[in-house]
Amino acid sequence: MSQIKINSEIGKLKVVLLHEPGEELHNLTPSKLDDLLFDDIPWLPLAKKEHKAFAKTFVDAGIKVVYLVDLMKDVLDLSNEIKDQFIDQFVKEANIHSNTLREITTEYLKSYKDNKELVLKTIAGIKKTDLPNYQIKSLADHVEDYLFVADPMPNLYFQRDPFASIGDGVSLNSMYSVTRSRETIFGEYIFKYHPIYKTTPLYYSRYEDVNIEGGDIMVLNNHVLIVGVSQRTRAEAVEKLAKNLFFNNKTDFDTVLAFTIPNARTFMHLDTIFTQVDKNKFTIHKGCYQKLKIYRITKDMNLDNKLKVIELPQKLEEVLESYINMPITLIPCGGDDAISADREQWSDGSNTIAIAPGEVIAYERNDITNATLINNGIKVHIIPSSELSRGRGGPRCMCMPLVREDIE
Repeated sequence: MSQIKINSEIGKLKVVLLHEPGEELHNLTPSKLDDLLFDDIPWLPLAKKEHKAFAKTFVDAGIKVVYLVDLMKDVLDLSNEIKDQFIDQFVKEANIHSNTLREITTEYLKSYKDNKELVLKTIAGIKKTDLPNYQIKSLADHVEDYLFVADPMPNLYFQRDPFASIGDGVSLNSMYSVTRSRETIFGEYIFKYHPIYKTTPLYYSRYEDVNIEGGDIMVLNNHVLIVGVSQRTRAEAVEKLAKNLFFNNKTDFDTVLAFTIPNARTFMHLDTIFTQVDKNKFTIHKGCYQKLKIYRITKDMNLDNKLKVIELPQKLEEVLESYINMPITLIPCGGDDAISADREQWSDGSNTIAIAPGEVIAYERNDITNATLINNGIKVHIIPSSELSRGRGGPRCMCMPLVREDIE
């Protein structure tokens, strides 16, 4: 049986996946911020402290926290063959152009005896000075002055994006940027080899040629999936995911609602402007409300293995009400003030993670949004966010639920 069970965004959370930020943040440099999708460099000691507070919030609520690094260690401990296969794949996908550097890097990684330390090193990034046998030989070695053989993966503490739990399976995502595509190697090995997770159905492949990311994927219920068409998720990918759910796998999903949002860094994923916080309550960034378009994707009953796509003319709350069968409340990020809304959306005021119906985790810096949530009957667990928020992602971005209870 699959150990994934996610049939909503708000059912009582039982198991959640995290990655605590590490040396990969120390290896961020100003010249590489754009390439590595950061606007600023978080201070690692405080970022780790904030992340521990985040994890403790789950634990205090009785939720089991599992860590990506520990799952990968379990996989690599299974056999030297799997370990060598992982290292070879990692080096290949690190885009090391020099044959000499590829060979030395492979040898260096295979010298690690502690598999957890090996995984942490692949995440932190590999500098040329880390390699004991590094020598400048080729023309590329002479002319390339970049310090890293393999870039760090600073975005990995945003565990929402590399794969997404859907029902009893996962979408192993094809990422928007080259720098994040390597993050999905870990998911590939976990869902292929880990004793607990190797039977998990896969609803999308990291090798697909169109991008989709987990921040755009939301499970409304066991029949309806919401997927954002955004800066990082293509419309073609939404259709591929829908076909895989409808035709290629035994799932109960029969409807995908595609939400189109502005293609911009500020709104990189759907969950930066919209999250569910209770059975009939959702956060929303008003700045995107009027621009939102909604399309319903279902099976075409007249054609085999074909989709039917219809644009829905109703407002967001009317569409949601038709599937939830309850009056909908949209809770504005930043309250009713436009300036506060823009400011707190930038620091992920809309990006909450529900740990139970009407109970969420939110960043403390978004005090106006948090007060608005509380005024709407939501219990808010507030976590420190000075450094974590510099990566442009909120509490939902930082975790991947693996098991939730079904909603009564």
